[in-house]
This record gives sequence, structure tokens and C-alpha cells, in this order.
Amino acid sequence: MLKNITTVGFDADDTLWHNERFYRMTQQRFADLLSEYTEPDHLDRRLLEAERRNLGHYGYGIKGFVLSMIETAIEVTDERVPAGVISEIIGAGQDMLAHPIELLPHARDAVEAIADSHRVILVTKGDLLDQERKLAQSGLGELFDGVEIVSEKATETYRQIFDHHGDGPARSMMVGNSMRSDIVPVVEAGGWGVYVPHGIVWEIEHAEPPANAARYREIPDLGALPDLVAGIG
Repeated sequence: MLKNITTVGFDADDTLWHNERFYRMTQQRFADLLSEYTEPDHLDRRLLEAERRNLGHYGYGIKGFVLSMIETAIEVTDERVPAGVISEIIGAGQDMLAHPIELLPHARDAVEAIADSHRVILVTKGDLLDQERKLAQSGLGELFDGVEIVSEKATETYRQIFDHHGDGPARSMMVGNSMRSDIVPVVEAGGWGVYVPHGIVWEIEHAEPPANAARYREIPDLGALPDLVAGIG
């Protein structure tokens, strides 16, 4: 019997393993370093503004985050930030890049179960070297039929990926925690979008869910994914 879905894509950060909480921990460290210059809420707003500005220059990932923190530190101190603070910010970024990978609940079981019956691919964005490191440390790399590390997750990006690795978006599914990056563009491309909520979401990744779309689903965690895929067929 012809299957409705032949290819399932998985997001990586905060879908298969923890990620955003390390950014939040570093952001708190950043606030502590600059506490004598500005209030934490003001600093957070200025940092978010810098991150938005810099996405087109640095892309997603830790390195761009560190550069945005340095830029923000220079701005909020009127260019008086001590060299020692800059050094601490760089060190915080290096700690993030060295942090071990922690899989989220059901991640391995879900990927293994889907891989038994479907093509599975990893679709993630961010710094190439860091994403490759995390995938290698996760122990999940051998389960995927393909890996795509992209600069942005847009509708056309998914069309190209699912055309290349599968049978087109209409017979593909994307699973992730970002409504903006993992769900909305896939549904717009004609595929299935399965939202797996994560407790911490970067503000830039917020978007309204395509609640009335026939191919939109939400599950509480990855443990529910195999039954969902089996039910769709």
C-alpha cells in the first residue's frame, strides 16, 4: 500500500537535544558581568535587538550570539567596557561550544522507530562546525539518511530538501519545537508539520500556529510521534 508519508525530518536543537537553556544561562552570566552598567531587562532588550540586526551578518548559532553580546556590551557602557569583561564573554561562548550534548526524552527511541519504516533526515540551522559537533556527540548520526545544515528554514528550503531526500513536501513531515522555523514553512510548502513544545523558546522563533491547517499536529513529546506517523500512514 502506498504510504502517505515517506520522509520525516527532525529539527535538532531543543527537539532532539537541549540547547536554548545554555543560551539563557550564558545570558544570565552576561547580565552579571554588566550589572553595574545597566539593568537586566534593559540589557536583554538591547541584546535581542543586536541579535535581530546581526542575523543577516552572522547567521544563527553561538558565535553570532557572542558577537552580539560583545556589541551590546560596548553599546551599553558607551564604549567603556573593560577588556576583562570582553574576555569573560568570549570564555562564556567557548564554554557553550564545549558543553556536552544532552538528549531530550524519547529522542533516540522516536528516531529509531521512525527510521524502521521511513526515510529520516536531520534539518537544522546554525553554525556548521557546531551543528556537526553536536550531531556527532549525540550518537544519533548513524540513524539519519541525510543531514541538512542550512542558513535559514524557509518554505523554499523545505521544498528543495524534501524533493532531494524524499518524494516532495506532500509526502513529507517535519518535527520540531520552533513554530516559525519548523512548522509554518513546512505546512506552507504542502507538508505535515508536527509541533513538539519546548519549555524555553527564543523570542525570535515565535510565530502563530497554523491552527486551521489540515496538516498541522501538536504532540506533548517525541514519545507520541511513532503512533502519530503510523496513524497518518
